[in-house]
Amino acid sequence: MYVLGIETSCDETGVAIYHSEHGLCHHLLYSQVDMHSEYGGVVPELASRDHIRKLVPLIKQCLQESQLASSAINGIAYTAGPGLMGALLVGAATARSLAWAWQVPAIAVHHMEGHLLAPMLEENPPEFPFVALLISGGHTLLVQVEGIGRYQLLGESLDDAAGEAFDKTAKMLGLGYPGGPRLSALAEQGTPQIKFPRPMTDRPGLDFSFSGLKTFTMNTFNASGKTEQDKADIAAAFQQAVAETLSIKCKRALQQTGLKRLVIAGGVSANKQIRASLTQMVAKENAQLYFPRLEFCTDNGAMIAYAGCQRLMAGQQQGLEIYARPRWPISELN
Repeated sequence: MYVLGIETSCDETGVAIYHSEHGLCHHLLYSQVDMHSEYGGVVPELASRDHIRKLVPLIKQCLQESQLASSAINGIAYTAGPGLMGALLVGAATARSLAWAWQVPAIAVHHMEGHLLAPMLEENPPEFPFVALLISGGHTLLVQVEGIGRYQLLGESLDDAAGEAFDKTAKMLGLGYPGGPRLSALAEQGTPQIKFPRPMTDRPGLDFSFSGLKTFTMNTFNASGKTEQDKADIAAAFQQAVAETLSIKCKRALQQTGLKRLVIAGGVSANKQIRASLTQMVAKENAQLYFPRLEFCTDNGAMIAYAGCQRLMAGQQQGLEIYARPRWPISELN
């Protein structure tokens, strides 16, 4: 079956078409980064309006470049949450309306489930079961995955997510928006001379906390000479602390579950040092590491099309309601 996937949870408009047997047919992505950079972060109302302008033309373009007519689509998957409510409603309303007009089923997809399953789009996908580390701007989760829809939450961030900590630290250092990639680029020019804390690693458990690390960074920066080299060194020390904290927690999760497969996904999984730290850790644990290609780390329609296809083939579908949940714990999925 052909499934159209729609992603509009935040500041990127993603559209893709996935076939249940042949895999990903085509995907397109429009980013609003340039628009929001002027304001130093995402402006929800502007994000929603831009989704309205871009979504339908992207759908038409995706169908045209896939050489498919709308009549070939057998189902529509859309991100229903978590995310910005206005942005979610644009995708949900469009998807639900097209499904009604085309007389095909629609399915609401959890945004983080999309990220979790993104490595399944690769040539050598992981087999179930595995441990998944989901790291994005708004979420840091450790999940034990037994199969699609069979998720056990092992740990989560109690305050700032890892991506949020990256962005706030970047803003603190005057790096602008988007902060995460800019901080990572600056960190490559510095050395981690100052030992930053590895939060919540000195106690048992798999939860995360990055707000204290952010405060430590601010105090260190204020006490420094605030030169460009100081900024680079602080960025390097901060990034190393986050990478090692994630690695320590993932190691515990693998040992606790007895599993030997680790999946990392979400926008922050594109970070080079985090990937390197986790690669070293899984090698020592005699485990395997899986992650999506860089273009599928950030928000995209392909992961939504894939996740939706699996659920549609399992017989699930939404009613006629326009379904959107800005807050939606992954533990509530079935």
